[in-house]
Amino acid sequence: MFYKTALLGAVSLSLVSSALAQTAPTDETTLDTVIIEGSRLNQAATEVGSSVTIITAEDIDELGFDFAIDAVAAAPGVTVNSNGAFGGVASVRIRGASSEQTLVLIDGVAVNDTSSPGGGFNFARLDTENIERIEVLKGPQSTLWGTDAIGGVVSIITKRPEEGLGGSAFAEYGSFNTFRGGASVGNATETGDFRLAITGTSSDGISKADENNGNTEDDAYEALTLSAKGGLNLGGDLRLAADVLWTDAEAEFDSFSGQAQGSVADGDEVSETEELSANVSLTGSLFDDRLENLVLIGYSDITRENISNGAPSFSAEGDRVLYRYQGTLNINDQNTLAFGAEREETAARGEDISIDGLFALYEFKPNEKVTLTGGLRMDDHERFGSETTGRVAAAYNPTDSLTLRASWGQGFKAPTIFQTTFFCCGATAPNADLQAETSEAFDIGLDWRSPDGKAEAGITYFDQDTENQITFSFAVGGYENIAEVASQGVELYGLYRLTDWLTVSADYAYIDAENGDGEPLVRLPEHSGDLTVSLDPDGPLSGAVLLRYNGEEQNTNGTTLDSWTRVDVTGSYDLNESVELFGRIENLFDEEYQQILGYGTPDLSGYLGIRLRY
Repeated sequence: MFYKTALLGAVSLSLVSSALAQTAPTDETTLDTVIIEGSRLNQAATEVGSSVTIITAEDIDELGFDFAIDAVAAAPGVTVNSNGAFGGVASVRIRGASSEQTLVLIDGVAVNDTSSPGGGFNFARLDTENIERIEVLKGPQSTLWGTDAIGGVVSIITKRPEEGLGGSAFAEYGSFNTFRGGASVGNATETGDFRLAITGTSSDGISKADENNGNTEDDAYEALTLSAKGGLNLGGDLRLAADVLWTDAEAEFDSFSGQAQGSVADGDEVSETEELSANVSLTGSLFDDRLENLVLIGYSDITRENISNGAPSFSAEGDRVLYRYQGTLNINDQNTLAFGAEREETAARGEDISIDGLFALYEFKPNEKVTLTGGLRMDDHERFGSETTGRVAAAYNPTDSLTLRASWGQGFKAPTIFQTTFFCCGATAPNADLQAETSEAFDIGLDWRSPDGKAEAGITYFDQDTENQITFSFAVGGYENIAEVASQGVELYGLYRLTDWLTVSADYAYIDAENGDGEPLVRLPEHSGDLTVSLDPDGPLSGAVLLRYNGEEQNTNGTTLDSWTRVDVTGSYDLNESVELFGRIENLFDEEYQQILGYGTPDLSGYLGIRLRY
């Protein structure tokens, strides 16, 4: 059982690290600015120009998110759909773009599923325990990251080693006979650093098909995640580093039933999935540190197998190899140029495709208050030829309290291997005329911070058009470019620190998205938002209350899915500097709701845990 392996690993790491741990001095660093790594220029948040939401490990801990899907949903303008908790298919949509048009990076390596029809990413199995921060870059970002970044980018950075030998171990238990546990150990010195971690989850789960429709069979979930990160400092600023994240998961799910709500009902189906992402990088500088260099080789792989009534029914495997060079030339305080080349090789269904890309980004700061950024990228696809995308952005900070920003960008998504090779329904061959999807968008926004640091607020307006969207068509027996999508909307956020220990924050998004026929997009709410109350008084106790609202959505069958509001409560208590008790209550008021028609969600549930830091 996975959870037994995870528990054994947690205990082992805990005992070894506790025996070896020793105190080491740490330098306290105050960060005046938040650096956005996904900008590829390592710009401060007040310099990026486009809309970015940052979710830190502290945010994740405060709100008790076990899975990345719940954390990403906290970003304004991001909506999620999940066909059942505990290992169902969980997708992310940014500003109305489809989930397949969201590029997902883990430590800079794309992890979208190359074997799936649309090439999206399933967030359901991504545990948060090893996540240091999540950056959600909204709007087309193909100039920065190439194909798939039509709607935006979710960049996930895993936890880095801290100075001094140490780590943590935790275990929690709760509703649906759910156990989650794990441990980590790491160290950082002048010579190098490492971090190793293991996390396991086991749950009886709930019925994927809504139990309110008479589905009584629970669908279990088990997963094991291993994470490794390390680096060697080779002298000067030359550094060799590597990252590995591996997950093995097994999730039960339910069967197709044409007569049931959402065409899903109890059934004996199992999905087994193995995912791997890894990279090796070499960094260093030349010309008196003016030219920073990165050479990276990345790899991601996913293997899936479905078992129906005890017999294999479907299998798929896909992988991606990435070669990247980026140089960043710091010309002077006003001018920075980033340039590079990438090659991506993907494989699935016995087919191989390569994309070669060249990019250049330029940052100009005429004075301390203004940052202008521009970029061009050319990608040469083995089958679909060349695609050029551009991006411009501006940020103006007239005072320390105010940021005005605007950006315009283009995106593209090459057809997936599945879309270019699949045909049925009387067709004799795949559609040879399939073209890449393209998008163009702009946003403009304002961010305000009170001089005393007690209040923050922001507003963003966005407008995005997508053309040649790929859709399956029975008429052609495969995929074709027929769909167009236009989306506009507004994103709002605000925060107020009522006292030193009490903070209220909120965000809201309005998304008006229609297809080429003027019909609203399915599974996309016009209105969504969060309200959070955080308590952190002096002393051992802290907690938070999260209210999440999701408006009405159109179903694929033309009906409407009801809106829902869910309330979660989290809390923690520090017994001492090393031991913490924590717990959470999910769906406090036992709201009955669905994210996708026919699929159920957990009722009122609770979890308790303990964490040891050493």
